[in-house]
Amino acid sequence: MLVYGIDQLTKFFVVENLVEREQTPLLGEFLQLQFVKNPGAAFSIGSGSTWIFAIIAAAVVVAIILFARRIGSVGWALVFGLLLGGTVGNLTDRLTREPGFGIGHVIDFIQLWVFPAIFNIADVAIVFSMVIFVILTIRGVRIDGTRIPKEPKKNDAASHIAADDVAGSSTPKDSA
Repeated sequence: MLVYGIDQLTKFFVVENLVEREQTPLLGEFLQLQFVKNPGAAFSIGSGSTWIFAIIAAAVVVAIILFARRIGSVGWALVFGLLLGGTVGNLTDRLTREPGFGIGHVIDFIQLWVFPAIFNIADVAIVFSMVIFVILTIRGVRIDGTRIPKEPKKNDAASHIAADDVAGSSTPKDSA
């Protein structure tokens, strides 16, 4: 719940201290704060379907809670913890902010020079959870912490012998 707490504290700070749509440089043009109310998903996609995002977020929270009992590794705990904190952070906005319950606008405020979207701490947590998810998946780490067994590599000599056997079995044999 650390992610959720940081997300909600930063959003409170932004709403109380920044003027909507005004840019505030932190590291020059590279990192700025710009307070916006986002009615949609990433890049404001689906602005008219905010209630659908609230339902999807609620379903993700339920799924994480159901999967939590199966988590057997620190990596997967991190994936689900970041995803849960970020999802609940944005869901809280959709349930409690204007214009109303289930259709509230998410508070976004982080703007990077090279990135076209404005986002928040919850979004950062969700993205990092997906990066860790990909890494764990590539490494073959299951949710219970066990690894997917790797198939043994055939050495060159064995593969040549196997290839010769296959080639030899298809050639006709001399009959005496």
